[in-house]
Amino acid sequence: MIKHIAMSALMVGALSFASTPAWSDKGKHDEGHVADLVKDAKVTIDQAIKTASEKVPGTVVEAELEKKHGKTVWEVEVLGADGQVTEVHIDAAGGDVIDTEAKHEKHDKKKKH
Repeated sequence: MIKHIAMSALMVGALSFASTPAWSDKGKHDEGHVADLVKDAKVTIDQAIKTASEKVPGTVVEAELEKKHGKTVWEVEVLGADGQVTEVHIDAAGGDVIDTEAKHEKHDKKKKH
């Protein structure tokens, strides 16, 4: 009986180990990268969204912290009433708007019936 239980536990352990995703180490690296970005950012996501909304009217659809040209920046995407998406880049250390960039995609605002 003990031999049967030990063999079952060994098989479950082996299956668990074998089913570990190959990208698991990548996730740990990404978490460290994000932690570094957050450490550099003095401006919160809420402050960045408020600043972007004041610069470009519309609905914020995405905000993420990125490294661009050696600076940590908030990239906030705003969907305007015309369906145009504009990226607002905000300095994550000081809160100033660096630039805005219209994306070349338009979102269709038609409702599906």
